[in-house]
Amino acid sequence: MNAQTDARIDDRADDRIDVVRELESEVGVLIRRIRRVIGERARAVHPELLPASYLMLAYVRDHEPIRASAMCAVFDIDKGAISRQVQHLIDLGLVDKQPDPEDGRATLLSISTEGEQRLEAVAVERRELLAERLADWSADELTAFSGSLRRYNDALGIPADR
Repeated sequence: MNAQTDARIDDRADDRIDVVRELESEVGVLIRRIRRVIGERARAVHPELLPASYLMLAYVRDHEPIRASAMCAVFDIDKGAISRQVQHLIDLGLVDKQPDPEDGRATLLSISTEGEQRLEAVAVERRELLAERLADWSADELTAFSGSLRRYNDALGIPADR
């Protein structure tokens, strides 16, 4: 290699660092927006629903029946915090619990009929708003973005994230 080739490699590395910085900035905007939106959606499901419990409610729906302890790794919080949030969901009538037939000491969680109906109503509104806000995106652009976002999440995530 010569000095000119080394300079081009350095320029490409600098360009990549700049792009990664821009990505980091946009992800920060996305995280702030998601936090705000999750709070809004939680209140739309139930006025007393906590934002963190909203995420758990959706997870229970997608993975039911599930033990509360199985959510510790997914949400990266301890059993005590999971237990309090699960109890919050039960108290609001959004989640049901029943004994685990394989282990009488454990319980299984599933979304209640009320929880499912409320969560679905919010999801319908969310999809309508998303369709409206992204109306000028082509199907190909949406597909490409969704694929890139999946690839990004897979690169940075852990198996339990899905």
